[in-house]
Amino acid sequence: MDSTDTVTRGAAVSLRGLVKHFDGVHAVDGVDVTIAPGEVVALLGPNGAGKSTTIDMLLGLAEPTGGTVSVFGRGPREAVASGLVGAMLQSGGLLDDATVAETVSLFRAMYPKPLPLKETLTRAGLAELAGRKVGALSGGEKQRVRFAVALVSDPDLLVLDEPTVAMDVEARREFWTAMRSYTDTGRTVVFATHYLAEAEDYADRVVLLRSGRVVADGSVSQVRSLAAGRVITARIPQADEGVLAMLPGVTSVLVRGESTELACADSDVALRELLANHPQAHDIEVRGAGLEAAFVTLTRQEAA
Repeated sequence: MDSTDTVTRGAAVSLRGLVKHFDGVHAVDGVDVTIAPGEVVALLGPNGAGKSTTIDMLLGLAEPTGGTVSVFGRGPREAVASGLVGAMLQSGGLLDDATVAETVSLFRAMYPKPLPLKETLTRAGLAELAGRKVGALSGGEKQRVRFAVALVSDPDLLVLDEPTVAMDVEARREFWTAMRSYTDTGRTVVFATHYLAEAEDYADRVVLLRSGRVVADGSVSQVRSLAAGRVITARIPQADEGVLAMLPGVTSVLVRGESTELACADSDVALRELLANHPQAHDIEVRGAGLEAAFVTLTRQEAA
């Protein structure tokens, strides 16, 4: 038996030469990723990188133009139908007139060995909302319902596409606490997110896509190491991204509320210029490049 076949058979997920074209656009262009059982993998990339298309093929919702998808040695549709895979997508039909408990019960009926209803609701943080109609829920609460639907088959693989969209900070924290309990049982998780801090905090491994291809694949620390330089964080009144981006030593600028981050090839030069041009800057911190800096560096290379 080919050694690659042996790896594929033992993998939770195997994507080999995966390709998907839409009207001449290469949405996914030769992705090779193998995920071992028990891994928590963050799928990252800018808009249009191919994350959602890859997830659609992983779940059997789209047919590849080329390449293969295997989930626990099975085709994706077979794996989903058997309850091995649970999915939480960005959007999905929820019946506004049904209660939370009725919604989860509907999906329970689709699987041979589902989790008990009460346990599912508790895991998803919905026990107190069981009798409420879905139409009366907030956006974050509806995301919890989608999480419960993903959990109901007691899957070995959980696939999440932007799972914490519409959740506030507290709800996001509670969601990932629930996820930790799930992954502590040795289950496999693949999640796509725009919240890079979530990937940094919860993923064992990061797969970074750009233009349908894998440009980085490794532990968070390994991917972080691909971004040379350091990051200056400061509060700069009336910060102008364009002006700050022109400072010597600065490679990119991100303004978030009152906080500004400067990714730097030379933080010493950048800091001196920052203070000379913006003496009102305060709460200054210089640190090693993080995952976000690696993300910016690797995705910017596409335009170079």
